[in-house]
Amino acid sequence: MDLHLRGKRVLITGASKGIGAAAAEAFAEEGCDLHLAARSGDALNALTERLRSTHQISATAHAVDLRNPADLGKLAKDAADIDILVNNAGDIPGGSIDKIDEPTWRHAWELKVFGYINLTRAIYAQMKARGHGVIVNDIGAAGEKFDANYICGSAGNAALMAFTRALGGKSLADNIRVVGINPGPVGTDRHVTLLKTRAKHQFGDENRYKEFQKGMPLGRPAHAREIGDLMAFLASDRSGYTSGVIYTVDGGISAGWG
Repeated sequence: MDLHLRGKRVLITGASKGIGAAAAEAFAEEGCDLHLAARSGDALNALTERLRSTHQISATAHAVDLRNPADLGKLAKDAADIDILVNNAGDIPGGSIDKIDEPTWRHAWELKVFGYINLTRAIYAQMKARGHGVIVNDIGAAGEKFDANYICGSAGNAALMAFTRALGGKSLADNIRVVGINPGPVGTDRHVTLLKTRAKHQFGDENRYKEFQKGMPLGRPAHAREIGDLMAFLASDRSGYTSGVIYTVDGGISAGWG
């Protein structure tokens, strides 16, 4: 299926690894020109160069910390001509309410919650001025299936779900679509880190984290590319009447699996 994305300009945050890197690959295969942002300069530069040479596209790396207002403002300015924004950067830690103190909570939300909101505010204004655009928020299924041992993430994701629905419910008046994706477990380094935290809490041994994967649908977490491909579809005009909604991709977990 031709997604009609060739030549579109896409900004992806948290792009150096995991879902962000998979999304970058998906959009590059569709012929999009990319702005890739992350804190990890070396990994980001390597990915950018590979996608540029493999797919014959324009790709620019932006080593930025979206917790820093100056970095965020510069990124919005440097990528002012984009057609599609994929908000993906985040590193909210696992833990129960007695384990996540206020500085940790605020630090996590500065990137995953306020980072999304502040970058969207800047990019939305630019898209509105040009008369078109798509914003895809990678949120997380913990925002709808609440987890006391991931309480900071559940609360932050729920806030971003509300933000996405509220903004996307009216954004077509500006010819802008705003959609969200709630991945369940995805086989990334971050997924392993969260499961190790859970295993340490539950079993006293982080190395037993794989025991949690055995009961997952298909006996595995989602592949990052399964999320990246959905991002590309939702950003395309094949999904042109979609806004203010959130797609859950968790193999049926939130619908009652197990």
